[in-house]
Amino acid sequence: MTPTLKTIVFFGTDEFSAVSLRELIEHGFTVVAVVTKPDSRKGRGREVQPSLVKQIALENNIPVWQPLKMDEIADSIKSLGETPIGVLVSYGKIIPQSIIDLFEPGIINVHPSLLPKYRGPSPVESAILYGDTETGVSIMQLSAAMDAGPVYKQVFFSLDDTETAPELEAKLAALGAQELTTILPSIMNGSLQPQAQNDASASYCKLLRKEDGVLTPETVTAEQAERQIRAFRAYPKTKATIAGHSVVITKAHITTAGSSVLDVQCNDGQFLSIDELIGPSGRVMDTKAFLNGYAAG
Repeated sequence: MTPTLKTIVFFGTDEFSAVSLRELIEHGFTVVAVVTKPDSRKGRGREVQPSLVKQIALENNIPVWQPLKMDEIADSIKSLGETPIGVLVSYGKIIPQSIIDLFEPGIINVHPSLLPKYRGPSPVESAILYGDTETGVSIMQLSAAMDAGPVYKQVFFSLDDTETAPELEAKLAALGAQELTTILPSIMNGSLQPQAQNDASASYCKLLRKEDGVLTPETVTAEQAERQIRAFRAYPKTKATIAGHSVVITKAHITTAGSSVLDVQCNDGQFLSIDELIGPSGRVMDTKAFLNGYAAG
């Protein structure tokens, strides 16, 4: 069990952050509060559901704070008695400097890219979309400027050009959680100091929107289109019109010649050959099922 020097206030919301919270708890770190986004409506029934991070906190009898505005938790942080350290993993809201200053040595962030590359909200998708051969996780000190704080440690991860975003995110979540628990004691006792990023080398990724998923084969190569499908597998998904039907493409490969409506020619002359899709019925289907059901004749 890892000895802890400071108590932790954990900020997080989704599956990526839940991995780190579980790891902290399992390694014996003292998490005194969890800050997560308010419960939201999810699923087809649009029922109000708590975040996974909240569920884990409640299972471990950890107090949960769900502020609408960050200044709502300032007094609660101050009332903890000693100055805690913050740990933030995929929380989903900007933390103002006034809140960061309530922690010592601040708030530690697990970011799924090799900063200063891909500062912003979609680093996992961007690494796949742009064909990177390597990505990783940066353990950094949060700053008010987006992902611009100094970095304690980076862990590298090789890409093989087959990963989907959900697969890569899961691998990076595990990698980041493991590294976080390894170096956190050194951060707490001050023996590990962060190094400033090179702002001149910074690149940024954007918040993805539904319209980003629309496939426009006339503007991209077949390789770019295939990467888009893997990058946008979870959201915003890759959408196209095939044989007059609106579909979501979930898996494809590149070919040099087309033989059916599921072979889509791109601007480099090569074809995106669709292997799997979600048809108008909402079901996932393979090529044969779609052709028989929607493109016959």
